[in-house]
Amino acid sequence: MEMKVVVAYGGTSPEREVSLNSGRAVYEALSQKGHSVVLEDVLSPKEFVEKWHTFNADGVFIALHGGWGEDGRFQTCLDAYGIPYTGSGPEACMFAMDKTVAKLLFSTEDLQMPKGNIIHKGHPAGIREEDMLRRYVKLVVKPNRGGSTVGVTLAKTSEELRSGIENCWKAYENEDKALVEQYIPGKEITVPVWEKENGEIIALPAIDIRPHVGFYDYKNKYTSGCTEYICPADFSEETSRKIGDIAVLAHKSLGCRSYSRVDFRVTDEGEPYLLEVNTAPGMTATSLVPKSAKAYGLEFGDFLESVIKVSFRIERRF
Repeated sequence: MEMKVVVAYGGTSPEREVSLNSGRAVYEALSQKGHSVVLEDVLSPKEFVEKWHTFNADGVFIALHGGWGEDGRFQTCLDAYGIPYTGSGPEACMFAMDKTVAKLLFSTEDLQMPKGNIIHKGHPAGIREEDMLRRYVKLVVKPNRGGSTVGVTLAKTSEELRSGIENCWKAYENEDKALVEQYIPGKEITVPVWEKENGEIIALPAIDIRPHVGFYDYKNKYTSGCTEYICPADFSEETSRKIGDIAVLAHKSLGCRSYSRVDFRVTDEGEPYLLEVNTAPGMTATSLVPKSAKAYGLEFGDFLESVIKVSFRIERRF
């Protein structure tokens, strides 16, 4: 059935450029499937909902990344106006975006995560972080509410640790917490989670992410040719099933809907460490969810069409 869909993209976060690319990719794929698609660069949730009646559309595909587009505020506005949209509701978006809250919810399910501490803005790294530097090969420093690897650094020394924390504040001016976590040697793995039209929630094939140089930072993530992607990842059947089960459990523990992407580090012994859940993962030409969907047997447009069908029929709570 043909639908009219407004693709909300752009936004005002540091991830705006990624969102613009995601939105254009979604627009092209859904248009090719025969849907009527409108691209809307959203600079304010208020302006968007006030303009909604002019679109005469069935719903919104949210291709916004970071900030109010992904942390639940935009979703709250859409709910208040009764506007159908793709992906998770306000609570799940808020939980997933706030990594410290997400880790608390993951811990209730006994999901294994890297050890870490929280640094509050205005407070320098202390004895706990210096002790972590002595115990682990290196540390990962990242903004608490960031995405797209913006502001993420690796630290082996006290100087790199201090610089990494400062980088969090520079990347997101409204950020008030940074996470300092144990670096897990091994593979960078991501697993999309998909709610099928029959209501079944499954893990799509895992992707092994292999940057040619350095770690999976912003450049390696969004520059074509900088990273090799192996999908499905080369794991034993048992390890693949374990990672997939954890991904689905992480998705459910935050109350996610429709689809998400769950990130891991997996040791050389096949031990998975859960990192985070993304409720609005990238949909660019180099993005991971389309790669995994294709390995499962779903072309990009078919996957997106399934997402809008499932999302638009969800009964939203007000």
